[in-house]
Amino acid sequence: MADWTAKLPEAAQAYLEGRRLDEVECIISDLPGIARGKAVPASKFARQKHFHLPDSIFFQTITGDWGEAAGDEGFIERDMILKPDMSTATAAPWTGDWTLQVIHDAYDRDDDPIPFSPRNVLKRVVDLYRQQGLKPVVAPEMEFFLVARNLDPAKAIEPMMGRSGRPAAARQAYSMTAVDEFGPVIDDIYDFAEAQGFEIDGITQEGGAGQLEINLRHGDPVKLADEVFYFKRLIREAAIRHDCFATFMAKPIEDEPGSAMHIHHSIMDIDTGKNVFVGPQGGETDAFYHFIGGLQKHLPSAIAILAPYVNSYRRYVKDHAAPINLAWARDNRTTGIRVPLSPPEARRIENRLAGMDCNPYLGIAASLACGLLGLNEELRPDPQFRGDAYAGESDIPDVLGNALDVFEEATALHEIIGPDFARVYSIVKRAEYEEFLQVISPWEREHLLLNV
Repeated sequence: MADWTAKLPEAAQAYLEGRRLDEVECIISDLPGIARGKAVPASKFARQKHFHLPDSIFFQTITGDWGEAAGDEGFIERDMILKPDMSTATAAPWTGDWTLQVIHDAYDRDDDPIPFSPRNVLKRVVDLYRQQGLKPVVAPEMEFFLVARNLDPAKAIEPMMGRSGRPAAARQAYSMTAVDEFGPVIDDIYDFAEAQGFEIDGITQEGGAGQLEINLRHGDPVKLADEVFYFKRLIREAAIRHDCFATFMAKPIEDEPGSAMHIHHSIMDIDTGKNVFVGPQGGETDAFYHFIGGLQKHLPSAIAILAPYVNSYRRYVKDHAAPINLAWARDNRTTGIRVPLSPPEARRIENRLAGMDCNPYLGIAASLACGLLGLNEELRPDPQFRGDAYAGESDIPDVLGNALDVFEEATALHEIIGPDFARVYSIVKRAEYEEFLQVISPWEREHLLLNV
């Protein structure tokens, strides 16, 4: 091993023990959460302190185009300086040789963080908490579908074939038999996660056909966002090995539940190490209610980040395991904001609005930003909701265009996540939405062609 590998995280060192490192993938997340970067020989990586990519990667839409209104800032295409965060070095165990992945942070020529980089956005929000003596802790839950290989976009997505030779069945939430149907894929997910040093808190069958959920242990927001970023790639690779696809679309199959990335939050006092949501006698504090109040007031402004695509809004459907409003309650999964059962020291607040299609850095950053605004503005939430929140009215934007309208007016949120990022994000999402509106759907052809 080269000398620099001795400083790698423990799991990466264990992965390489007795082997020669061949290649290092130098990666960074773009706005959708796709890994961009370069693969370099290990010997070259050992000699380089940084590498360059154009900042235009943050102006690309999900289809690979650029927004016409991006302006000069988007098309000068300045080089960013990408520096490795060696604490993120981890295996790429599905490759044919011995390869590591390393997440990089983006800086400009003055060594200032690039404000459009999703990881930098999350770091900015976490730093604002730290400036107030607070340390946010999060635990994401990842829902996704394993589906049959789909090579034709015009064809509906179908559940994958299970071990039994039958398609995965719906309405089998928490069924161990259903989990066993995907055994070979899950085995590879566990093996890849172990090689990468990730701790899975559990895997369960969700309500959709072929829908699974992976829970991660709570921890530092940036570290957990890194893991979700890595996990999406890991799960896709495991699925491909078994002739199926993993999809993180918010709503891939009609009449099935959507896939969420539920985000659990707690806030620690840096000096005392105690949860600020818990009072001396174990009761709920003002900070607890202010955080909920911040989510209720500001999450509508952040929906464009938590639900970033036109498909995302198909998930917010009554009685399909997704919230339709910002009611809050204790131990009630019909509400958008939930307080799970827990002992006082583990008290946390769950945001159930984020879709699994959101960028994990941006989704966590936006959720924490709304909570921080609640703390700073000392907001009080509505009274706790009693009963079935699906019986209430929807109070969140219902299409991407409306969500972007609200986001673009949210100056308080922009100050937390960064005005430059907010401007670029809006440009990219507007371009995607306008491109979508140019597409004529099968529904329109079927029902409107001869009937209107």
